[in-house]
Amino acid sequence: MNDKTVAKTTRVDAVVIGAGIAGLYQVYRLREQGFDVQAFEAGSNVGGTWYWNRYPGARFDSTAEVYQFWFSEDLYKGWKPSERFPAQPESERWLNYVADRCDLRKHYRFSTRVEAAHYDEAAQSWSITTDQGDTVQARFLITCCGMLSAPLTSVFPGQDSFKGQLFHTARWPKEPVDFTGKRVGIVGTGATGIQVIQTIASQVGHLKVFLRTPQYTIPMNNPKYTEAVWAGFSSRFHEMKERVQRTFAGHVYDFGGYGTWAERTPEERIAVLEELWNDGSLALWLASFSEMFFDEKVNAEVSEFVRGKMRERLKDPVLCEKLIPTNYGFGTNRVPLDTNYLEAYHRPNVEIVDVKASPIECVTPEGVRTADGKLHELDILILATGFDAGTGALTRIDIRGRGGRSLKDDWGREIRTTMGLQVHGYPNLFTTGAPLAPSAAFCNMTTCLQQQVDWITECLVALRRKGLTVIEPSRALEDEWVAHHDETSNATLLVKTDSWYMGTNVKGKQRRMLSYIGGVGKYRQRCEELAAGGYPGFEMR
Repeated sequence: MNDKTVAKTTRVDAVVIGAGIAGLYQVYRLREQGFDVQAFEAGSNVGGTWYWNRYPGARFDSTAEVYQFWFSEDLYKGWKPSERFPAQPESERWLNYVADRCDLRKHYRFSTRVEAAHYDEAAQSWSITTDQGDTVQARFLITCCGMLSAPLTSVFPGQDSFKGQLFHTARWPKEPVDFTGKRVGIVGTGATGIQVIQTIASQVGHLKVFLRTPQYTIPMNNPKYTEAVWAGFSSRFHEMKERVQRTFAGHVYDFGGYGTWAERTPEERIAVLEELWNDGSLALWLASFSEMFFDEKVNAEVSEFVRGKMRERLKDPVLCEKLIPTNYGFGTNRVPLDTNYLEAYHRPNVEIVDVKASPIECVTPEGVRTADGKLHELDILILATGFDAGTGALTRIDIRGRGGRSLKDDWGREIRTTMGLQVHGYPNLFTTGAPLAPSAAFCNMTTCLQQQVDWITECLVALRRKGLTVIEPSRALEDEWVAHHDETSNATLLVKTDSWYMGTNVKGKQRRMLSYIGGVGKYRQRCEELAAGGYPGFEMR
């Protein structure tokens, strides 16, 4: 299918891009509703983020019992995770299990990258072309490309000259990498960098961590799951399915369970923070006191609590100074879970290179040169340098809407969507994991992506029932959502912190909160209201 000599033009109801959580479910739902669907995936197999991100130590930080599909109780019960936070190989196997059980592969062309999608106004359809020479005409285009799937790989001058091995964590090879005795450097200490560092520190000869921004980090509590434990979760399938749809971040835990900060005594507050710290999940961040996102005094106290825990682990005052954040508050940036990450810096073979004090100037054939003139000689260089989050996966495709307008150009001026589901000017284009929805960052991804897929599918069914073929959000509706999104974001402390949440990791990118932060439950309610009301504000014909 992927040989250009057999490329052909086909016509379908819908094209789906991506074979991760959203893509697989979207194909399932469309097929279930009788739509003819063709799906494309750049990778050679299903898995999405769990296909591409196979770097050492990769694992998710949503608990296994809720990082699940909810459309089939039998599917849920038939898969038995080995631990609370499974590692990448198990997550990849799980998605293969889903694809096999639901017979989804036959709808995909793998190792095929969508290069362009142009809307034909006269035909009221999308023309999609691939790097394999395929052309597909589709009434609807649904992008399930992932919110973190456009890696920032070309970061430093001279990368191509490096004589050693250079890897980006989001494009890690399937073959094992031998670190034994090697001089290894890693750039980036976000959630991914932390997982790599804690995993390879004991394997390498010497590890240089090029550190710019330290992170608040919580020790992961990752017990094994026995069959009995999973049977307990399975018995609560329907309860959890309903619960995650209405919480703030799509997990079973939520804010409100401990009352407000103001009504608690100082001793009670600490007891709550201790309890959630010991839980070893994201609950301290997403289910303790929501005031930490709005009130600087509350955030300062929670931040100091976490700093104290990190000091206990690090002990060394020099390491504390380098590795404990002081210039931004806890929870205003992505909070990683770790397994002996801080302790890795106690090893004699692990060294911090402070690139805030002396930035990286370039990569040379021998290693990395910093602004102080020092050459850090390396055998392996790892880039955990993040992504063009939310927007990059779509702007790297030549998407053109009405009048030939370019999504890349439009988002280059201003990042706008209608609830992260559609974009004004691009009829019949649907998006998941796109900006201005919780699924862009602030959600247990399986919860939010399934919700978006369900809304999209039901929208297409409603359109078909009315005998209509085109739907596009009005400018007024999009303006209304963007204004609400910004008002909600600007009321929080998150907008004051530079992070990929705000797009500040990409030069020239608009500074706007990428994810809707009003909560999963509130977002879902608004989506449901639009559907129940017959999609007011959407232009249908």
